[in-house]
Amino acid sequence: MISLHETALLKVLVGQRQSVPPIWMMRQAGRYLPEYREKRKDAGSFLKLCLTPEFASEVTLQPIRRFGFDAAIIFSDILIVPFALGQQLSFVEGEGPKLSPPLNTENFRILREQVDSERLVPVYETVRLTRKMLPPQVTLLGFCGAPWTVATYMIAGEGTSDQAPARLFAYREPALFERLMDLLVQSSIEYLAGQISAGVDAVQLFDTWAGVLPADEFWRWCIIPAQKIIAGLRARVPDAKVIGFPRGVGTNLTRYVTDVAVDAVGLDWMVDLKFAREQIQSHRPVQGNLDPLALRAGGDALDRSVDAIMAALSGGPFIFNLGHGILPDTPIAHVERMIERVRG
Repeated sequence: MISLHETALLKVLVGQRQSVPPIWMMRQAGRYLPEYREKRKDAGSFLKLCLTPEFASEVTLQPIRRFGFDAAIIFSDILIVPFALGQQLSFVEGEGPKLSPPLNTENFRILREQVDSERLVPVYETVRLTRKMLPPQVTLLGFCGAPWTVATYMIAGEGTSDQAPARLFAYREPALFERLMDLLVQSSIEYLAGQISAGVDAVQLFDTWAGVLPADEFWRWCIIPAQKIIAGLRARVPDAKVIGFPRGVGTNLTRYVTDVAVDAVGLDWMVDLKFAREQIQSHRPVQGNLDPLALRAGGDALDRSVDAIMAALSGGPFIFNLGHGILPDTPIAHVERMIERVRG
C-alpha cells in the first residue's frame, strides 16, 4: 500500500500547490558524490550495487543525508526488467549497459513469457530497507523504464544515438514488436506493483527515448503502452501515484497529458516554460526542468535558469527537478546552490 503519511511531493501529485516546491534530482544517487564512488568500489560492479539491497539502499539514502531532498528514488536501473525476462545484463566501464544477445526475429524466443520474480526480489528488499531508514517527510519513489525505451536497449543490446535498430524493428516487424511491447507492459505492471507493495509512495515511468519517434509511432509505442500500464497498475493498486516522463517529445506532450492518466508530467529542459505553464500545468502537476548543463555550469547561468523556472511554474502544483539526470562531473557546491535558490 502507498504510505499514509502526506509529504509535500505527494500533496503536489494530488494537485496541491506548495509554497516551497518539493525538490529532488533524477540520478541524484551517482558518481558526482564521493560517498557513492566509495560504495561503488565496495560493491565491485554496478550490477552488484543495484542487486545488493544493503548497497542499493545506502546509495539511495546518501543524497538525502547530504542535501535533504524531498524525495528519494530507489537506486536501480531500467534494464532490470529485460534482465528478469532472460537477457544477460552487464555494465562496461566507460561504455554503459550491455544486454545480450541483442534481440532479433531469430532469437526472440529466448525471452520468458513473464518476468522471473526472483530477479526482482533484491529491488523490493531495497525498498523495504530504505523505507525503514527514510525520514517520514521524504517521499520514496520507485520507477521503471517505459516499454519503448526499454525495447530500444533490448534490440540494440546497448544505447545508440538515434535508436535506429528498434525503430527499424518496429517498422519491419510490427506484429512481433507489439508482442514485445505487450510483454514489457505486463512486466512493468508486475514490477511497479511489487515496488508499491514493498513500500514506495509513488513511481516514475521513464520514457527517455520517446522523442525519437514520429507522431503516429509515438502514439502507438509510447502513449498506448503507458495507458495500459497505468490502467493495469491501478487495477491492482487503485490509488497508485505515477509521474510520467516522456523526454524530448515537444508539443506531443499535450497528447500525452490528454491521453495518459499520470498524476504529474516530467518536463525535459527543452520544453518552453510558457508552453509548459499554459498547456501542461493547466491540466496536470509538472516536474522539472533545469538543464543539467546549467547545473554543471553554476554561477549566474544556474541562478537565471532556476529563477526562470520558479517564476514560470511555482504558481501551480510543481516539483522542482532537472530536465534529465545530473551529469557525473557536476560540482556538489552547484547542487547546494540550486537547493538554496529554490528554497530561499
